Amino acid sequence: MSGTLTIAAYALRESTRRRVFVVVLILTAAFLVLYGVGTEAAFDSIDAEAAGAVLNVDDQVLTGSTLLGLAMFTTLFLGCVLAVFLTLGAVRGDAERGLLQPLVVRPLGRTALLGGRFVAAAGVCAVYVAAVYSAATVITGAAGGWWPADPVMPGLGLVAGVILIAALSLLGSIFLSATANGIAVFMAFGAGLAAGLLGQIGDALNVETLKNVAEVASWLLPFEALYQGGLNSLTERVGGNTALIVQLGPFGGAQEGGALLWAWSAAYLALLAGAARAAFARRDL
Repeated sequence: MSGTLTIAAYALRESTRRRVFVVVLILTAAFLVLYGVGTEAAFDSIDAEAAGAVLNVDDQVLTGSTLLGLAMFTTLFLGCVLAVFLTLGAVRGDAERGLLQPLVVRPLGRTALLGGRFVAAAGVCAVYVAAVYSAATVITGAAGGWWPADPVMPGLGLVAGVILIAALSLLGSIFLSATANGIAVFMAFGAGLAAGLLGQIGDALNVETLKNVAEVASWLLPFEALYQGGLNSLTERVGGNTALIVQLGPFGGAQEGGALLWAWSAAYLALLAGAARAAFARRDL
């Protein structure tokens, strides 16, 4: 365990030295400022009488849930970017630079090295995603007086999703160069996004093939299903036409995940960890 923490501390110091966190903080602050300005303007421009008469929807719920849903997607994407940059060259990149050989023989070993890199990346990304989601939730509530039906579960879904992305990126770093691994993880993220959109189209058109493809993809890439479950938790107590509209969700429909999704996510993480350990053990450095 001490070896794992040593590697985690080293990874964090290296990221700090390269000013990764400074760049992330500046860009995140810019996003939150823009989100605050946009949210304030959106709530100020609501025409309650026109929306209620034509659509029979709660315009405050519709505006708040849509904006926060977009913020959730952006948060997950930014967390994905951070996870990729913290892990893309964790194994093969360091091996090619000759940094791993002295560590994996004595005194740390390969398992401790993988564990340390994962703890550092997953820990930083989890804290980051939770902080950005919390800030967006507070901004939305302060600007429009709307708060999610369940403010906790969406955040937990985003945290779990970005942890899975970090584990997937760490596994990829064993086989791929830094550039190839970054591309592969972003393509996987895009595939999850496309699956959510396909499911939304399939539900709207009642096309079973699209719905089945989206469901399979959401289990192969559970971070997308966790995001959809978080969207569902935002408005789980909303009914009527408002519920029909907000359940469409931005970038993928809101779908209830349930306990099975969380169990599968934990199993998925264990499978990624086992695959990474087995692959790294066989890799010739």
